[in-house]
Amino acid sequence: MSALSLAARDSSTMLRRNLLHARRYPSLTLNLLLTPVVMLLLFVYVFGDVMSAGMGGADRAAYIAYVVPGILMMTVGGTVVGTAVSVSNDMSEGIIARFRTMAIHRPSILVGHVVGSVLQCLMSVLLVGAVAVAIGFRSTDATALEWLAAFGLTALIALALTWIAVGMGLVSPNAEAASNNALPLVVLPLISSAFVPIDAMPGWFQPIAEYQPFTPAIETLRGLLLGTEIGHNGWLAVAWCLGLTVLGYFWSKATFDRAPS
Repeated sequence: MSALSLAARDSSTMLRRNLLHARRYPSLTLNLLLTPVVMLLLFVYVFGDVMSAGMGGADRAAYIAYVVPGILMMTVGGTVVGTAVSVSNDMSEGIIARFRTMAIHRPSILVGHVVGSVLQCLMSVLLVGAVAVAIGFRSTDATALEWLAAFGLTALIALALTWIAVGMGLVSPNAEAASNNALPLVVLPLISSAFVPIDAMPGWFQPIAEYQPFTPAIETLRGLLLGTEIGHNGWLAVAWCLGLTVLGYFWSKATFDRAPS
């Protein structure tokens, strides 16, 4: 077999391993998935009328359309926290040391985590999206091409954040530290344009909300799902994703390679 075939085979094996772990121990995934669902219901049914009134008198249906893309991005950020915890567990429990003694493609260990996490992210987004549709979210103005672009953007964001989460898990001494280190991936969507427009925020806070990866991603996803203009946010979102993917990959690879055997 060629080196590429061996790498693909080993990566596939590691992917099956991680998916089996997720299936056998679903509590972490369910706990991370519960947060965006609760946030969605909270902001729609508890704060919905107040928030929509503060956005120019829009009704609750309009606010649902506004808030759902941000909740979907929060779902991705929350799901990859589980990846950081899973990687940290592998590093601290000794299974990685055993893998290092075997004749396998070493990067496949990380690739299995990454691909498995991206698949879990997409499944989580679909589940949260189903809840959003059940409570009234509609995307009647989006074309099939825009839906496809929205799915691709979500996968790209999941890939970028997963590589960052893998790096966080590798540098964490235990699962608790990994969860804490990955907390910014959950907090950043809260201080973006997910729940209110940036123009409605205090002037001193607007740069914090604007110059971060989640805001252009949310604005792009919002435009694609609602069939509205996305402006320069699309290029910014893709640039952030590519930059974070490259950073996370080389950070994770360097950390994994210098870890003790």
